[in-house]
Amino acid sequence: MVEIKTESELAMMREAGRVVANTLHAVKEAAAIGVSLRELDEVAAHVISEAGAKPSFLHYQPRSAPTPYPNVLCASVNDVVVHGIPTAYRIQDGDLVSIDCGAILDGWNGDAAISFVVGNADPADLALIEATERALAAGIAAAQPGAKLGDISYAIGAAGRAHGHGMLDDHGGHGIGRAMHEDPHLPNEGRPGRGMRLKPGLALAIEPMLTRGGDAYRYAEDGWSILTADGSRAAHVEHTIAITEDGPRVLTVR
Repeated sequence: MVEIKTESELAMMREAGRVVANTLHAVKEAAAIGVSLRELDEVAAHVISEAGAKPSFLHYQPRSAPTPYPNVLCASVNDVVVHGIPTAYRIQDGDLVSIDCGAILDGWNGDAAISFVVGNADPADLALIEATERALAAGIAAAQPGAKLGDISYAIGAAGRAHGHGMLDDHGGHGIGRAMHEDPHLPNEGRPGRGMRLKPGLALAIEPMLTRGGDAYRYAEDGWSILTADGSRAAHVEHTIAITEDGPRVLTVR
């Protein structure tokens, strides 16, 4: 069931989104060579708690997951595309790090992700991140009132494929609001003019995932982390947005 939010509800989602944006900013500032992923998780937990919010991911368990998620953040490094569990792994020079964060404030969710390189960057990694950010921007730009869901999917896919990057099979964004994952599912590739019509008040998490290799993926032994099947590096970026009469409104910015 697709839920349409009122302006006052979107305003509350904006505050949850601000918590997420502030958390991602703090985590990126803390990320350095030698810092562990677990330490970044602790930074996120502190920022979210200080804002009077709760982490969306901690103890979350969809039907497809073998166990509840054990951490505040998803911290994915190099060939881990999404859902990487923060461990004692310490960031090394040149690592491509993707951080996904969700927060609940006054019953409303925000969800966003960033990718960046720590230390000396491989130019191909920077190009991958830039391409993923362009795909996100294209998807947001297509989220116009009266357009179709497939228009967003098509825009993401076209931008993501433009320079030969792979895209994760069968993954994409989602509706968001009182629950972190709501209808509709938003594929990262699709045909324009297809799917439900976008109405003001619809809130979506748009999240392209690109790789330097192919589309195939595999699960790690932890049952959560998704890795590229060919070992290529990956990037993941995301914003929560709202469809409004004036066009898309990004909710997960500072």
